[in-house]
Amino acid sequence: MKVVGLSGSVAGSQTVTTMREVEKEIGRSYGTDVQFQFVDLRDLKVEPSDGRNFHEYEGDTLKVATALAEADAIVIATPIFQGSIPGVLKNVLDLLPEDGLRNKAVGIIVNAGSPRFFLAAEYQLKPVLAAMKAKVVTNIAFIEAREIYRTEIIEDETKHRIDQVARETVDLARYLQSKGD
Repeated sequence: MKVVGLSGSVAGSQTVTTMREVEKEIGRSYGTDVQFQFVDLRDLKVEPSDGRNFHEYEGDTLKVATALAEADAIVIATPIFQGSIPGVLKNVLDLLPEDGLRNKAVGIIVNAGSPRFFLAAEYQLKPVLAAMKAKVVTNIAFIEAREIYRTEIIEDETKHRIDQVARETVDLARYLQSKGD
């Protein structure tokens, strides 16, 4: 099974920190049964989506879109900026076809500077994933900026929430595979 961890921002380090925890948890819980690929948008140059089939892009754009298309499961870690997901994350999702996430398990981890953005993923990201036919894990890990110091998660409860999303995403993907959908 292939799981892609997508850090949906080109700024900051908190989404990368949470994705590193996802990677550790998948390794602890599933060992070599699950292949984890980390996609950090900070390190890539992704072209704006212009409606072409993603196979027609080149370089990093093709690399990112192909990784998502070939994944059995995806864990998205994203900050909330101005009450919404970053444009770069939406752009990456726009590279895929309308049903590009059909029957893929998708877990969501959100970090924000304030608890007032708790529902941003529900209103901004989940509808996009649903339109793309993803099977979204019900549990979202919401993390306030104060729970991460530099590149260190400082609360055990925070790690627990992240780990739970990672496991639920893999378990849902395994279930979907067993059904043959």
